[in-house]
Amino acid sequence: MQRIIFHVDVNNAFLSWSALEMLKNGSKLDIRTIPAVVGGDEKKRRGVVLAKSFPAKKAGIVTGEPLYTARKKVDKLFVVETSREKYKEYSDAFYEILCKYTPVIERYSIDECFMDMTGTEMIFGDPVKLAYKIKDEIHDKLGFTVNVGVANCKLCAKMASDFEKPNKVHTLFESEIKIKMWPLKVDDLFMVGRSSSKKLHELGIDTIEDLAKTDVNVLTRHFKTMGKIMHEYANGIDDSLVERPIPKNQGIGHSTTLPEDYEDIVSLKKVLRKLSDMVGIRLRAENKYATVISVHLKNSEFFSYGHQKKLVNPISSSEDIYENACELLKDMWKGDPIRLVGLRVSDLTDKTYEQISLFEEVGKVKKRDKVQKAVDEINKKYGDNTIRSAALLDEDE
Repeated sequence: MQRIIFHVDVNNAFLSWSALEMLKNGSKLDIRTIPAVVGGDEKKRRGVVLAKSFPAKKAGIVTGEPLYTARKKVDKLFVVETSREKYKEYSDAFYEILCKYTPVIERYSIDECFMDMTGTEMIFGDPVKLAYKIKDEIHDKLGFTVNVGVANCKLCAKMASDFEKPNKVHTLFESEIKIKMWPLKVDDLFMVGRSSSKKLHELGIDTIEDLAKTDVNVLTRHFKTMGKIMHEYANGIDDSLVERPIPKNQGIGHSTTLPEDYEDIVSLKKVLRKLSDMVGIRLRAENKYATVISVHLKNSEFFSYGHQKKLVNPISSSEDIYENACELLKDMWKGDPIRLVGLRVSDLTDKTYEQISLFEEVGKVKKRDKVQKAVDEINKKYGDNTIRSAALLDEDE
């Protein structure tokens, strides 16, 4: 059975939601119809454009630019402050509508979701007609518009939803990749950021078709693992699944946004060390053991990717968590600058067991657990930093 994936993306989410909130509160002005932006707090170095109206976009304002440069482009630019609580309310309402059509939904961000619609034709009929139905229902019930991309994989669904906006449905099926996607600039390919696109242009690779037809060995020579991924994406190849969220009581995780982009594995491992300690403490406090561990990275271009593994033995010690996390990092990291690192353990159990080989020390896991719990008790009694990992000492000195 051929996969059917939807990507539903709210048009100008923050600005649309701010506009609706203003109208609810009695405003006569719909800021979606004028040059307007949602901006961060300028006093806290977050004075950048977070979202923009279509009139603002036509004036040359781009997301991420400083507010002071945006004001130079429009004499009377309307600036709205963010309202995270209200945005979450609109996001939840949007998500609830999507849940009516499939249980397999991935909340990719606050304003976009992937939906696995494979096999639902027997219930809802033609997928494209259903996409229009969902789009119109969101507008009629919630008052804002979305784009829906319909495709056979997540990558193509996301690319399709980025075609002409707003309030549109677009398809990008396998048979349409050469016609609809290949003529686009390589800059438009999902995951290709500014630095990568600049380097691709320098190599004479200007369109997605150029990238698709480039020898993958040439790409890996210049971009390492990322080169292979870009080549696959340019050919519409993406086998990643729509990932349903793990129930809160079935996982423990922490993430951190880094003070600057990290580009070496030693620094990233130090971050994983801290996250492993944080996750381990919570895990042991609940007397749980983890059987799955996952690492999540977000790079400087805001592209997110992750990797997980099923463990042979359930674990709870910070050291075991750290060792497995480092293995995942080594396998998944593409060498790109990283701005966020996340670590999560899941599929928790109350019991532990140990499968051993002829070359492993018997009782190794249980010994670590006992030592770790003793350390937790000492730190709880005398302070969190009484006993710490030696790997973290150099960082703080």
